[in-house]
Amino acid sequence: MSTPYTVRIAEDPADREACFAVRKEVFVVEQGVPQDVEYDAYDAVAVHVLAVREDGVPLGTGRLLHGEAAAAKTGGDASVGSLGRLAVAQAARGLGVGVALVRAIEEAARARDLAAVDLHAQTHALGFYERLGYEAYGPEFPDAGIPHRAMRRVL
Repeated sequence: MSTPYTVRIAEDPADREACFAVRKEVFVVEQGVPQDVEYDAYDAVAVHVLAVREDGVPLGTGRLLHGEAAAAKTGGDASVGSLGRLAVAQAARGLGVGVALVRAIEEAARARDLAAVDLHAQTHALGFYERLGYEAYGPEFPDAGIPHRAMRRVL
């Protein structure tokens, strides 16, 4: 059984709050990431995407950093965006929401004439991103106490 949902750019304050609510559920509550680490100054300049069920319940979110905001995460390459904070509510996992969010972020990157997208994947999620065309590079590193690897997909 599939749940109908849509993915859109979160442009109004209610959409952004829905994004933050999903992130709190997944990162802060489930994974124990401190709130002061989860929310940062980049939230103000990021492109946020939101997946919502047809009845308005938020299912997932992610964000794209580009330009100067992405530079610290992409090695300073202005042609590369940074995908981050990808989170899918527990009840929505297995419905394709994560894939739809990644593809929406990639479309937002293309719309900004970016050549590639980088991300920092939790190591347990490497296979998910590899199936979407991302390639890992560099050593494993901790982020918020969770092992990660850098990955990139050329668009």
